[in-house]
Amino acid sequence: MRFRAFISADMVPGQQLVRLLQELRRIGPGLKVVRPELMHVTLKFLGDTEEALVDDIAAAIAEATRQTAPFKVTLKGMGAFPSMSNIRVVWVGMEGGQTLSDIASRLDELLVTKGFDRDPKGFKPHLTGARARDGGGASRVQELIRQNAATVFGEHVVDRILLKKSVLGPSGPTYSDVREVRLETQ
Repeated sequence: MRFRAFISADMVPGQQLVRLLQELRRIGPGLKVVRPELMHVTLKFLGDTEEALVDDIAAAIAEATRQTAPFKVTLKGMGAFPSMSNIRVVWVGMEGGQTLSDIASRLDELLVTKGFDRDPKGFKPHLTGARARDGGGASRVQELIRQNAATVFGEHVVDRILLKKSVLGPSGPTYSDVREVRLETQ
């Protein structure tokens, strides 16, 4: 059996980030805003994945995080992919995300041996706040990004990495934890 899978570090948004998501939602139907309870950093998107590979994926996560202690990231600033003039994704940036980048890089290396493709774009630590459905509200989104270019949206301690299952539905995705790998306290 197959399921849609990804590897992530979940983020519990503080009030400042929840307010930002509410502001994005007010811009209108041109944006699909991420629900606060679904906030996470995707370290590797796996796509359709055989259940038989779950143990191998969990082992790769354990290997990629070996000797990594829990660490703190600061959620700071905003931006857009691929650019401000062509907004497809509205993101919140991170300071202290190098450890996430290192883990993502190791996952990329370890999982290629299990048949998963390397990430062609490379990993950039960020939280997705919204996805643009169309160009509606683009100028309001650009202004919000400019206003919050240096805003701190809170801190978060990353203490576990998760293999998650994603089920797409009419009201958006539903995620469930398949495996959890806790970071080592040293």
